[in-house]
Amino acid sequence: MRRRAVIVMAAGQGTRMKSKQAKVLHAVAGRPMIAAPIESALALGAAPIVVVLGHQREAVEAYLQGAFPGAPIVTVLQAQQRGTADAVRCAEPALEGFDGDVFILSGDVPTLPTARLEALDAAAGEAPLAVMGMRLDDPKAYGRLICDEAGRLIRITEHRDCAPEARLIREVNAGIYRVDARLLFRALGGVRPDNDQGELYLTDLVALAAREGREIAHLILEGEAAADAEGVNDRVDLAAAEARAQRRLIEAAMRAGVTFLDPRRARLEWATRIGPDTVVGLDVTLAGATVIGEGVTLEQGVHLRDTIVADGVHLKPYTTAEGAQIGPGCVVGPFARLREGTALSAGVKIGNFVETKKARLAEGVKASHLSYLGDVEIGAGANIGAGTITCNYDGVHKHKTIIGAGAFIGSDTQLVAPVEIGDGAYVGAGSTITHAVPQEALAISRVHQRNIEGWARRKRLEREEG
Repeated sequence: MRRRAVIVMAAGQGTRMKSKQAKVLHAVAGRPMIAAPIESALALGAAPIVVVLGHQREAVEAYLQGAFPGAPIVTVLQAQQRGTADAVRCAEPALEGFDGDVFILSGDVPTLPTARLEALDAAAGEAPLAVMGMRLDDPKAYGRLICDEAGRLIRITEHRDCAPEARLIREVNAGIYRVDARLLFRALGGVRPDNDQGELYLTDLVALAAREGREIAHLILEGEAAADAEGVNDRVDLAAAEARAQRRLIEAAMRAGVTFLDPRRARLEWATRIGPDTVVGLDVTLAGATVIGEGVTLEQGVHLRDTIVADGVHLKPYTTAEGAQIGPGCVVGPFARLREGTALSAGVKIGNFVETKKARLAEGVKASHLSYLGDVEIGAGANIGAGTITCNYDGVHKHKTIIGAGAFIGSDTQLVAPVEIGDGAYVGAGSTITHAVPQEALAISRVHQRNIEGWARRKRLEREEG
């Protein structure tokens, strides 16, 4: 196999996005658009991967360094926006001495599978230049692929430079190429700004190669495959790309054994994984590096981010979790919130309007109603009554609460951290606990009840007389 390198075009300002953020950093299915061509380049075994940057270079570089540590990525600067051919010229120093095939990709094409690039490679064979095209019902402003009578590609004409009859052509340029490195940089020297924009068009490579009698291959994508190759120029395109990504992710999950009650009313992200026999209800969002086990039930409105869910878990409506771990057989919700650092062992029950944060709950713990459990460790089989609060913050520092195995915390209890409740201990309802409770002890801190006879009748009479 010939060596492979990749150039990713990512220098444009993306003015039609109407955004302060670089276009290629806008996310589709939870990842910046530029991640897609980088992942494809890695899948192709390309080295180096040269990313041509311009607008917000530092922000894009920071993302690439964090998302792809150790990858053979080199960034170069296109200081002035003088066209696509100029952008590729900027990559030439990074490819000095490279002998092989150069794939030229776009940083704003977020849904093109690597398989399409492999198909382009196969279609190219020994040809020194191959172009990916799309057959579209609406060619929009894409450049048109112009072929001779024998069907050989002889040039690409940009939309604004097309004659009226050429604009009727439905086969358009996807902006994806495979070029022999020696041809690429030699031919770029012959590109001239002889066009309506006064720019250096990379598409002129085709006409230059054709005049030299070079073989030029082209692969035309149709239907959904063509849509996958479309770029993102504005928010409408971004929404269309998101819809394509969702359709692909959800269909893949269904084919792997996941049930979606309505595939149109769920949202996944690229890093999400779901096990078979899981049922996904309406309006469920699974974001980030969320992993769902087998036989899980996710009811309506569940929203998870970077959360690990074990087998057999039941998440009731409108449960949310972020950075949490949920053990096998747990039941959570409805309207529960598991914040970062929460870890539930097997068989834990978290009920309605319970919030946890940095909470470790051992096997079989129950917290069924209206509680806040923060910075806490709870032993196996403990029962947390409704309205329990771990008072973990003193205004400056966070403090920890430890509740022993089999402990029973009565309703409307405040546990003022740092504090420890021993194994098997009981805390009476309505207590404020500020000191340790020994094992199997009962702690009560209620104010002594006093009944004042006739008080309510006297107050009523005072109001009537006044």
